[in-house]
Amino acid sequence: MWRSRNGATLLTLSVTRQAQLLAQQATALTAPAAARAFLPSAWRGLAANAAADLSGTAGSGDQNQQGPWLTWRRGGALLLLTGGAAAAALGLGMGTTAGNPPPPAGANSAGSSGGGNSSGRLGSGPPSASARIVAAAPLERTVAAAGRGGAAALPAPAGGEGVRPQAAAIVAAAGQGGREQAERREAAGAAERPAAEQPPREQQQELEEEGEAAEAGYGEEAFVRLPGEGPNPFTHPDPGQERDAAGLPLLPCGKAQAPAVPPPTGRRSPAHLVAELTTLTADLRVSPLHTYTYWTFDGRVPGPLLRARVGDVLELRHTNRDRDGVGHNIDFHAVTGPGGGAPVLYAEEGETKVATFKLLHPGLFIYHCAAAPVPTHIANGMYGMLLVEPEGGLPPVDKEFYVVQSEIYATESTETKGMLEYNYVDGLDEKPLKVVFNGAEGALQGRTPLVADQNDRVRIYFGNAGPNLISSFHVIGGVFDKVYREGDLLSPPGRSIQTTLVPAGGATVVEFDCPVPGNFTLLDHSIFRMEKGAIGFLKVRPRGGDRRRDIYDSADPPMPCPGCKLHP
Repeated sequence: MWRSRNGATLLTLSVTRQAQLLAQQATALTAPAAARAFLPSAWRGLAANAAADLSGTAGSGDQNQQGPWLTWRRGGALLLLTGGAAAAALGLGMGTTAGNPPPPAGANSAGSSGGGNSSGRLGSGPPSASARIVAAAPLERTVAAAGRGGAAALPAPAGGEGVRPQAAAIVAAAGQGGREQAERREAAGAAERPAAEQPPREQQQELEEEGEAAEAGYGEEAFVRLPGEGPNPFTHPDPGQERDAAGLPLLPCGKAQAPAVPPPTGRRSPAHLVAELTTLTADLRVSPLHTYTYWTFDGRVPGPLLRARVGDVLELRHTNRDRDGVGHNIDFHAVTGPGGGAPVLYAEEGETKVATFKLLHPGLFIYHCAAAPVPTHIANGMYGMLLVEPEGGLPPVDKEFYVVQSEIYATESTETKGMLEYNYVDGLDEKPLKVVFNGAEGALQGRTPLVADQNDRVRIYFGNAGPNLISSFHVIGGVFDKVYREGDLLSPPGRSIQTTLVPAGGATVVEFDCPVPGNFTLLDHSIFRMEKGAIGFLKVRPRGGDRRRDIYDSADPPMPCPGCKLHP
C-alpha cells in the first residue's frame, strides 16, 4: 500500500512538471479563441471560465502533489482534467479567458517557477459569474494566426466559411486525445519558430489538407460515397411526399415524455420514421429544495422515449440549441455503425444534423450524448430510450410506463441558494449526491405517481442511464411475472422474478399484474439509495367491490410506521 501511494505521488509530480513546462511554452498564445481552439470541440465552451478556478500547478509542497487541475463553473458545473492530454490543455489552452485579461508582459505564469500567482491560479481578476462562450475557430486558421503573431479571427456562423470539413468535425467530436495533443505540440512549436522558418502558405495549406484526409478514421468511411454508389436509398427531398426513395412509407416516429409511453406501432411491415430531438439547457427541480442546470433532449430529463419496429429506417434530426454553446451528439445503442450514430449527429450550437439508421435489432435501448467529456454529458441529463418492437409486436397490456434511473453528482452552490453545482470529482469517485427516477427526487411521488387500476396488467420500460451505478430494480408488493432481461425482446422472458439487475447504459422490461389495490413502491434495492431519492410509487386504484381479501387480508387496519418512506 505504502509503495503504491509513493508511486502515485511520484507520477503526479511528474505530470505536474509536464504541465508547468507546457505552460511556459504557451506564453506566446494569448488570444482566447486561439487558446481554446486547442481543446476538444465539446470542451471549448467550458474553457471560458476555467482559468478562474484552476489550481494545483503553482507553488510547492502539497500544491504540487495535487497534479494538474482544471475546473469550470457555470451555474453549477465543474470539470476536471488530468493526465498527459489534460496537461497539454492546461499549458496551451488557458492563456486567457473571458473575464480574465492576459497577464502583463514579463509576468510569471502560474506554471512557471518563481512567484507566479499567489493563489496558484492561472489568469487574473475575479472569477466570471457566468460562462462566456467563444466560438470554436477552425484549428488551421487559429494555428496560422498564432504563427504570424496575430489574434485569430472568429469563424463564420455554423455552415459558413469558417466550418471545417465534416471529417475533421467528426474526429474533434470524438475527442481523439492523442491526435489533438500532437496538434497542440505542433502548433506550439510553430508559434515559437521565427516567421522566416515558417513553411510557405501554399505548402502549409497542402499539409493541412493531407492531415484532414488522414483524420477520416472515425466513421467517415460509413458516409463517404464511392464512385457510382449513388445517393442514400432512403432520401426524401420533398417533405410532403408519402414515401421515400426506397418506397417505405414516411411516418412520424412515436415519441413521448416520461413516464408516458408512445402507443404500439401496430404495423407488420417496415416504415421510414422521422424523429426530431433538440438539445436544450434547462434549470429543473431535482428535489423539493434544489434546482440543477441540466443539459437535456427536448427540455426534459430523461429525454423522450422513441418507439419503432425492427426493420424500420429511423431518420433522426438533431438540433443543438444549447444556450452555453456546448457541442452535442447522440449515441443510439440500437444503431449499427460507428459511434452508434454519434459522429454523424454531432452538432454545434445552431446546427441541425440529419442521419438515417436501419434498426436491425429489436429491444429496449438507451441513447445518450457521447460528446467529450462523455461522463459529464450523461451525468448532466443527456439520455433517453428507444424501444424497437419485434416483428410481431409485443403482447397487449393495460398500462405502460417509462422510467429511467440516474445519478446526480453535485454540491450546494455557494452563490445561489437552492442551486446544485455539478461535481466531476464526485463522479470520478462514484459518490452521487442523489440517485433518482426520471430526473428528480419525488418525480414519481406525491401528486405524480404512476397510476393503474385493479386487475390491470402493467409493463414498465426501465432504463439505467448511470453513469456509474448498477440498479437492483424492485417493486415492493409485486412479483415480476415476466422480465425481459437487459431489454432482450427475442428470448423467452424470466418468470416470477423479485428483483432484476440493470447495468449502467442498460435496460429491462418487466410485466406484472395488479389484483390487489393500494400503493406499490418502486425502488433500487441497494436500499440506502432510497435516502438519495431512488424511490417512486405505483398507485393501483380499486375497481368494483372485490378487494381480493383472499390474496391479502388482516384483522387490523394497516398502520404505516412513522416517517416511513416505503409505505405511505
